[in-house]
Order: sequence, then structure tokens, then C-alpha cells
Amino acid sequence: MKAFQVTDFSTPPQLAEVARPRPGAGEALVRIHACGLNFADLLMARGEYQATPQPPFTLGMEVAGTVEEIGPDVTNVAPGDRVAVFGGAGGLAEFGCYPATMCLKLPDDMPFRDAAAFQVAYGTSHLALAHRARLQAGETVLVLGAAGGVGLSAVEIARQMGAKVIAVARGPAKLEVARAAGADHVLDSDTADIRAEVKALGGADVVYDPVGGDLSRAALRACKPEARFIVIGFASGDIPQIPANIILVKNITVIGHYWGGYLAFAPQTLADSLATLVSWYQAGKLRPHVSHVLPLDRTAEALGLLRKRLSTGKVVVTPQPEP
Repeated sequence: MKAFQVTDFSTPPQLAEVARPRPGAGEALVRIHACGLNFADLLMARGEYQATPQPPFTLGMEVAGTVEEIGPDVTNVAPGDRVAVFGGAGGLAEFGCYPATMCLKLPDDMPFRDAAAFQVAYGTSHLALAHRARLQAGETVLVLGAAGGVGLSAVEIARQMGAKVIAVARGPAKLEVARAAGADHVLDSDTADIRAEVKALGGADVVYDPVGGDLSRAALRACKPEARFIVIGFASGDIPQIPANIILVKNITVIGHYWGGYLAFAPQTLADSLATLVSWYQAGKLRPHVSHVLPLDRTAEALGLLRKRLSTGKVVVTPQPEP
């Protein structure tokens, strides 16, 4: 089968012919129809992500497809089932083997493209806002990087939870995407004085920060007393040093949030969150925004869209056509 592989961290990943896997005990072989890309894929290709496998390995953290075959002791899925899986790697390939317990059955009305764009972005935002920050209706959420995969999902989910949303993104086109997702106010990160303008809007009860850098530092200073500041990631490449004196004086809570970690220490919390999100999707309350869909042989181009900040929402690669 074809797979987009990292063979060495010093060279770009490339498409390769590799052996098609066979499912072992407790595993399901999935025919992969869609793979959602994440900023973490860029880090993993360079060996810089916190959960990077040793080369050679196949990139692609989250997939959607059809169960092709099951190994011994699998009872929760069967061949032909439509599923989504967060596997952490292995998704940019025509087939992948995953623990069957990690396979999330999909409703028939959820296209594979949407499902592959769903788990990491919406799962991250829902657990961050509902479980970690305990967001309440009527509070104000400041979302940085609001036109990206996790940022855009945070806008939708915060609005769904009854919050007011201030979205920060770069340029008019991305601001319009955030506004269409439900943002009450939009600020251009290239031109706005984030600290001053957010404070003029009343300040932030919750900051959702997948960006880091100067935006992070400005957002911290726009927090209300007792605000919650959620650290999601560092897409800017700049990991900020958070001044403890500001946290002290304003009684701010800083919350670290790594969604993938819940697989190891609280998998049921993650599963319950995803079940809630799928029910919201079926009720028409969430609609993943996918700006680009490319085939497997254009994966390098797809990753380039993320690297150059040319996408909005999610970029999806389709290793095999959707039936």
C-alpha cells in the first residue's frame, strides 16, 4: 500500500510503498478514506512533537474510514462499520491497524471528510472549555488563532455553550470565517491592539491559546480577575514565559491542556466528550470547516498549506475515495 512516511528527521517525509498491515488481537484494520491534518504533524515530521514515534513511521493522527478486517477478541466493531480513530500516527496511508477500542462508530449522515476533521479539533476545544475551564454561559472567551483547526472549533463550541466570543485571526478572509462560525467580535492580529481592544470589550473570562508568542502575552494582560488561561499549543513557535506576578495580582488560573494525554489517564472522559460532540453534530449544532481536500499523492502540498498558514479550519487528505 501507499503511505506518507518519515524515514529520517533530517529529510522531508515522502510517499512510499510499504507492506499492508494485518490486524492482531484486539485490533481493527481500517480502509482509510480521510485523514485530518494537524499542526502536530509538522512538528512530528521534524521529531519535535511530544509523542513522536521513532522512524520510519507514517504521519497522520486522525482518520475516518471503513473497518476492513478485525483481529481476534474484537467485539465492538465489525467489517463494514464506518469509524473514526485517533491513532496518533499512521493515518496518511491507504490502510491502518488500530486498537478496536479506539474506533468511534460514525452516524450514517456524517461524511468521512467531516469525521476526519472532527476528533482532535472539537475534542480539544470541548474538553478544554467544558472540562478544564468550566466555561459558563454569559462568560467571554478570547480565542487566539481563531481561523485554524482547533481555534475555529473553539469559537463554535464556546457559542454553543452560551459564551460571548472574541476571535483573533490574521486578515479579513480569516476573520470572516471566524465570524461565520459564531464569533461576536473579531480582531485582526496584524493590526489590532489586542490588549486594549479586548479590555474595551470588557476583558476575557477565558483565553483559549493555541498560538503562544506575542499574542499570548497580550491576551494575558486582557484577562479579567479570576480568568482561566488555557494553554493549547504554540503555533507561533514561541513558547511564552508567563509572568507569575500577573497571575498573582489578577488571581488568574493557567491551565495546560493536552487532549491526547486523556487516552492514557482518563479515556472515558475523552469518550464521553466525543459522544456529546457527535450528538451536537447530528443535531446540526456543529459543522466542521474544511478549506482543502487533497489526495494522498499531494500530501506534501497539504502540509505546506498548514506550514504557510494558507488554510482555514482543517485540511483533509483522502488516501482512498469515499464510497
